[in-house]
Parts: sequence; C-alpha cells; structure tokens
Amino acid sequence: MSPVTSSSSSLYDRTGRRRQTLCWIVVLAFATNVSAANWPAWRGRRGDGIASEQSLPVRWSSTQNISWRVPLPAAGNSTPIVWDSRVFVTCPINNGKIRTLLCFDRETGAELWRYRVPYSEEETSHPDNPFCSASPTTDGERVYASFGSAGIIACNFNGELVWHRAPGTLAHEFGLATTCVLYQDLLIVYRGPGEPTHIIAVDKRTGRTVWDHPERAKNHGMFGSYSVPLIVSVGDRDEMVLTLPDELKAFDPLNGNLLWRCAGLGPAIHAMPSAGDGIVFGLGGVPGGILAVRTGGRGDVTGTHRLWEDRGNQRRIGSGVCRSGFLYVADASGIARCLDARTGEVVSRRRLGGRLWGSIVLGADRLYFSNTDGNVFVLSADTDLRQIAHNRIDEEMKSSLAASDGQFFIRTWKHLYCIGNRQ
Repeated sequence: MSPVTSSSSSLYDRTGRRRQTLCWIVVLAFATNVSAANWPAWRGRRGDGIASEQSLPVRWSSTQNISWRVPLPAAGNSTPIVWDSRVFVTCPINNGKIRTLLCFDRETGAELWRYRVPYSEEETSHPDNPFCSASPTTDGERVYASFGSAGIIACNFNGELVWHRAPGTLAHEFGLATTCVLYQDLLIVYRGPGEPTHIIAVDKRTGRTVWDHPERAKNHGMFGSYSVPLIVSVGDRDEMVLTLPDELKAFDPLNGNLLWRCAGLGPAIHAMPSAGDGIVFGLGGVPGGILAVRTGGRGDVTGTHRLWEDRGNQRRIGSGVCRSGFLYVADASGIARCLDARTGEVVSRRRLGGRLWGSIVLGADRLYFSNTDGNVFVLSADTDLRQIAHNRIDEEMKSSLAASDGQFFIRTWKHLYCIGNRQ
C-alpha cells in the first residue's frame, strides 16, 4: 500500500518517478537495440559483409561448437537472415514448383512456419544455382523474399501473407537470384539476369510499384548480372550502386534515375559491389577483374572517377570486404587476396583451396572465407592474411555466413546450422 503524502509532494514524486521511468525505458530500449546484433539481409545491416560482433566463433566442425542442426527440404544457395529470436531462409520444394520462406526458432532450431508460393510454369535453373537462391530480407516487422518469376512476397512474423506481387516472368539459362534491398519505405529488387532485366522499387507496406527501370537483357550464360544493389551515403545524397554487364552504375534509390556510370567490367557478374573510403568496387565474374570508382560523380565518369581497373581473369563469385584502406577478395580458384584499395596493388595472397564461393564476412578483426566443400577459413584482417583456423562441415555449401549475437548461421545444401552460443 502506498504511503499517504501531501498533494504537492505526491505530484512531485509521481512526476519524478514518471520522468525516471521514462528515462529508463529510453535507455533500455536503446540498449536492447544495440545488443540485438541482427543480420537482417544477405550481407548484414549495411550490405557490406561487416559484423559488429566481437565474439564470433573461430573454431567448429560438424560435431563441435554446434548449438543445433536441422534438415532443410531441399538444396539451395540462399543465406539465412536473423532477427532477434527468428531465423529465416528460402528453399525450393519439388524442383521449384513450390517456393518457400521458412522461419526457425533461434534457440532450438524448431521450424515455426513456412509460407509456400506455388509456381507450375517452366523456369530454367542450373545445378550450381537451384531455385530460391535469393536470400530473404527483413525490417523487423515483415520479411520479404523474391522468387524470380513466381514474384515477390511480404509476410509478417507469424507467417501470414501481407502482399504478393508478380511483376512478370524472367528467363535465364543459368537461373535467377534476386535478393531484395530495403531503403526507407521502399523494397528494391534487381530482377535479373536474363530477359527481361529491370530494377523495380515497390512500397514495402503494400507492394505497389513506385518506379521501374529497364536494363539491357540477354538470355545467355556469359551475359548478365547476379548482383545486389548496395546503398552508399555520399555527402547529402545516397547512391544505389549496382554491378551490371560491362559497367558499374549508380542510381537515385528514391526514383531510379541514373546518377553515373563507369565502364570497365566484363559481361558476366556474380558478386555484389563493395565500398569504403569513398570508393566503390565492382568484381567481375567470367572474365574476372575489378573496377574501382570514386563515388559522387554525374553522367559518364569513366574518364574522371575511375581510379583503377584490374583486367586479370580471376573469376569471382563471392563479394568482397573493404576496410581501413584495403580490399579483401576471394578468387573462385581458392585464393584469398588483400589489395590496396586506392591503387589495386596486390599486397598479399594466400591459397586456401577448393572453390571459394560464399561472400566474405568480417568480424572482430577476422575474415571468414567459405568454399563449396563446407570449409570455412578464418584469416587475420590485415595485410598478412594469417590463417587462424580451418573449419570443416563436409557438406556442399554455396551460401554465405550470417553473424548475430556471437553466433554464425550457416546453410548447407542439407542443413541449417547454428554455430556457437548466443552472447
């Protein structure tokens, strides 16, 4: 029972307590937001592959340091994403006749729900690129997934459909991979490679088209891009950078208008662009090479903003990481490289072996490289590229690692793994 007080002191106490309570609510809300190191998209919150984690696992195997492992309905390339207590991943069923978005409990690995999108039409794929290769994306309220010709969906966290858009069929002989990107109230999807190829932005709440930008299209295995847009802040504007056949382009993410373009890439692209120190980097596929461009240009900047280009044919599938003036990349032939970001000079290289396929993740001054045999190599994030650990799961794997609260979530062709203990 509350003690009896005078009206003035009671008002003062209640007001003081309200203010104190409000302050604690704000502090706790901020602390919760900071401590919840979510991995809401394929390459993390900023799309750069860099985790804020300081205690990520360094060593594991198929039996050691595994919190849980659950089977998946079928093989796939998409990387899981993590938000608080939920893990999301996409997966095909019945050879792509059903495209699914699955939700798992983070603590136990138990499947909470799955949303199915039937698609009975014919659509081509490749053994290295099964259906549903695009990763989901979330804003903490809805989770979004793009399923190629089967369209784009938004579900709430209970697995209920919010909206479904079908912008049209796509065709490429090697299949599709169209991961969504969130920007303010927009969901942006590069729908390619193949015929047609276009970038579409929809209202994330309704699925209504806001803008639609066409790009060059060709249904050919040696032409096209599997890239994902990267949002880069440049002074008072944001640039949406995308690697496309033969060139690197930047768009205004609010309206899809072209800001600048720079020539120097090959006709086939697999990796997402990287950025750092006012430079964006486009990584070529087949043939390989790297293009480095200063941001902030207008129009054709090939002669004004192109810093350097490497025309060497080092095929690259996974995306790189830029940090502290260095660009780290992985050759599909199994070699890790550290390059000077401003000159392109190779500072160091280390042969790791296998086909390096997954995109690089950086966390706590360590670089994580993965190959298709399920091996993850941990190297020092410096010019030495010293090998710290070599972890083996011994399952085919073409996805990347997702880092959250001291844990890794890894998707192989057979299972979804949770590695390490939550911090």
